[in-house]
Amino acid sequence: MTLSRPGRPTVTSEKPETRAAGGRGDGLSREVLVLAAVVVLGTIMTVLDLTIVNVAIPTIGSRLHASIPAIQWVLTGYMLAFATVIPVTGWAAERFGAKRLWLVALGLFLVGSVLAGAAWSVGSLVAFRVIQGLGAGMILPVGQSILAQAAGPARMGRVMSVIGVPMLLAPVFGPVIGGAIIGAASWRWIFLINLPIGAAALIAAWRLLPDAESQHGERLDLRGLMLLCPGIGLFLYGMSQAGNRGGFSNAAVIAALAGLTLIGLFFWHATGRGSTALIDVSLLRRRGFGSAAALNFLLIIGLFGSLILIPLYYQLVRHDGPLQIGLLLGPQGLGAAMALPLAGWLTDRFGARTVSSVGVIIAAIGTLGYTQIEARTSDLYLAGMLLVIGAGIGATITPSMAAAFKALSYAETPRASSALNAIQRIAGAIGTASFAIILQHAIAARVPGRGDTAIGALARHSPAHTAQALAGAFGTTFWVAAALIALALVPALFLPISGRLNHAGPADASEGQAGVGQAGVGQAGEGQAGVEGPAGQATTAA
Repeated sequence: MTLSRPGRPTVTSEKPETRAAGGRGDGLSREVLVLAAVVVLGTIMTVLDLTIVNVAIPTIGSRLHASIPAIQWVLTGYMLAFATVIPVTGWAAERFGAKRLWLVALGLFLVGSVLAGAAWSVGSLVAFRVIQGLGAGMILPVGQSILAQAAGPARMGRVMSVIGVPMLLAPVFGPVIGGAIIGAASWRWIFLINLPIGAAALIAAWRLLPDAESQHGERLDLRGLMLLCPGIGLFLYGMSQAGNRGGFSNAAVIAALAGLTLIGLFFWHATGRGSTALIDVSLLRRRGFGSAAALNFLLIIGLFGSLILIPLYYQLVRHDGPLQIGLLLGPQGLGAAMALPLAGWLTDRFGARTVSSVGVIIAAIGTLGYTQIEARTSDLYLAGMLLVIGAGIGATITPSMAAAFKALSYAETPRASSALNAIQRIAGAIGTASFAIILQHAIAARVPGRGDTAIGALARHSPAHTAQALAGAFGTTFWVAAALIALALVPALFLPISGRLNHAGPADASEGQAGVGQAGVGQAGEGQAGVEGPAGQATTAA
């Protein structure tokens, strides 16, 4: 197996005959299948964790006496930490070795899980979720890179299809598992359930992953790291403080402006540093990549806004139990899983621009359906709209990823993958925080005396007239989500007309790496973009 960065010498532990077989396109060897099983065992925890926590948010908020803007940080903190480590993972794998970093990442995720299960307040839970996110952000790209290098470009589609199925099914069954756990035991077990899986993953990785020597490559962009990550955190903190207090206080304004200033300074710094920056912003000037990045940014803000809204609606307005909520959320992941392979085939026939544009329209229609929700809207209607949303997002992500990486060289794909995945995670954090604030203000405007939006109080005291007013507040907030998703149609129309997922020669290797490097597990060359990278955002939303 080889571990390398573009332009750097490779370290190889794979036998020559194995590489040759991969080059001929022969079947997957036992060695590669074993590696795939190890990677799935480690990465599936991070997929399940997010989907399970989504269902638990209303229950956790009620038990810890948290408001909606406060409890959203359980999701936002995780995603911000996730985004923070994505750009540095390639450097760390090169510097310390992929196997060593994989073990450290798994250990960090498990430590965060144990601490989150013992959390005593919202503040402590958010802090421990950040530790979880730091580990999860490294688990995905490192594991996927190990597997991509072991398989080789010719076998990329087959090996990713092997691990793609469980990674797609996890977001479908995750909400149900989460609902069952909360219904049968304490919410703390949604984090503690990671321990047996994580322990098995650690043992398997220690025994089965190949060793790779560390290398001294490019220096880490510390200045970029210190500008971007605190900038995003300060901006979101300022916005959440505004939501908690019902308006912009001096502290909230200062925090938000300071965050925006740091983000602006990062872009100035990254422009001058070029390809060695934490995120290579120069790639955004490429039409295909820039359009795909803008599309994903807008789409995922709206998607993750819905991620926090839908479980809260089911509990606060309809008083559904955790297991019922989990079952009701399943159709979104199912819709995305069904649409992903079909979207890849359609992209090959009709091009990225056409398929992405249609996908955005479908997702917007499904979200518009949620603007009409009432206190007693039927389960069949809600499930149908979620299926439509999932299908639309799954149909949008795949062709946009194909267009993003089509014109890039082999050397540019790891940087592009890292940049796009970081943008997606940041967009998810912004969406979660922003929609919690919008919902807070909508509830305060429609439900007298509920400006604090304490989840426990809202769940306990919602007679018929209050439930209908709460449903109206959720419907108003979904209008914002629908508008953002519809706005993503603009960059979708600027995507290149062509955007095929399957190419021969160097481009095939380039896109194969793009599909599995730091962007996420994907079936490059067989019709799928990332499963827990770009496309995973669609399925994980369930």
